[in-house]
Amino acid sequence: MSPLPVSLPFPDRTVAGHWLAERVRDVIGATPVVIALPRGGVTVGAEVARVLHAPLDVAVVNRISLPDRPDVDLGAVDEDGHVCYDDTALARLRIPRNRLSDVVAEARDKITHSREMYRGARTLPRLTDRDVIVVDDGATTGSTARAALRMVRRHRPARLVLALPVASTEAVERLQEEADRVVALAVPETFHSLDRWYRDFSEVDEGQVAALLAEHRDLGESGDSRYPARFSAGGVELEGELIVPSVVRGTVVMASGHGRLAPHNQAIGTVLRAAGYATLLLDLLTPTEASPEADELAPAVLGERLAAGVRWIRRTPVVASAPIALLGAGQAAPGALDAAARLPGEVGAVVTHGGRVDLAGEALTQVRAPTLVLVQGSDSFVRELAEWTLGRMTGPTAVEIVAGAEQLLHQPEEWRRVGVRAAEWFDRIL
Repeated sequence: MSPLPVSLPFPDRTVAGHWLAERVRDVIGATPVVIALPRGGVTVGAEVARVLHAPLDVAVVNRISLPDRPDVDLGAVDEDGHVCYDDTALARLRIPRNRLSDVVAEARDKITHSREMYRGARTLPRLTDRDVIVVDDGATTGSTARAALRMVRRHRPARLVLALPVASTEAVERLQEEADRVVALAVPETFHSLDRWYRDFSEVDEGQVAALLAEHRDLGESGDSRYPARFSAGGVELEGELIVPSVVRGTVVMASGHGRLAPHNQAIGTVLRAAGYATLLLDLLTPTEASPEADELAPAVLGERLAAGVRWIRRTPVVASAPIALLGAGQAAPGALDAAARLPGEVGAVVTHGGRVDLAGEALTQVRAPTLVLVQGSDSFVRELAEWTLGRMTGPTAVEIVAGAEQLLHQPEEWRRVGVRAAEWFDRIL
């Protein structure tokens, strides 16, 4: 195994997962399954699953250590209750296994809670005779990854691959004995702590894990077809992904200021496809434009780019004849209205979610497509602003209150509710 040269630190876990998926693609066969280690590993694993179009699930594993030595890994417990001791560490510290009995019992209790939170009454997907990719956001000692690998191995997979953005030399050497293949993008000579290898190493909470699992659990099982999208708009090259369900009632061009990989975009897209709508998820901003230091682009610029996405749809045979709708969120919300004004005969319906829809300005008077504005939170001023905006439009309009940004971040069902409301609007109009 030779590490792929990458730019360290990684921007975040999602980007690391995207790079990792491109590397793993070359070493797996058909019908793979991605098994991630909560919590941070699920963010990486979700992107691996998305790129490989593979179902995602978790291996719930809990590390064990002594209360007076919490920084020393002494092994891990998997969700089947098996204990994977680090006998080398135990021998070095002269700690007998029976001294860990209380710690192991506590770890098993924690695993029971986590397993119910993440999987409920569901069981693991079938792993026997399939290629299984075990994913984490990194490995310092490899204790939890080793426990997960041994748990998966008992299911007799055809091929067992461990995929890590970054790992210590010690961990890689130990884990090569457990997996058929270890893929690591970076194996630094001096490892230090894992958080040093990510610019954004934000904590991942249980709600985010549950949301990612809900949106990626059945990938590859639904019959959806995927097509890369690349086109130019205003001298800028844009990318996206068209996902087409088996039965197509229409196509929704989706964009926000956070890119197509953002969990809420993926969640809403999943709901729309379940309702029969193909989705074109766009990266509306270039990496430079998406940086926190960059100024926001004018709605007219974003509208031009969304309109280019609509034109690309019309040139794509698999969806060329289906009705087209727009869904703009956040920064892209006024851009969706601008695009609808540019293409009055092409855009059949619009939904916006959050954002300053009033910034669409003079374009509002040209919007004839029926438009639903979903306002985040119950702030009366925000609703009044949305109603004033809709009053300038000539087509049918409606405004509704949905959960605010804080609820959307921590309650994945709220993301899906936005998708449901959008699907209901498109059903009614298209």
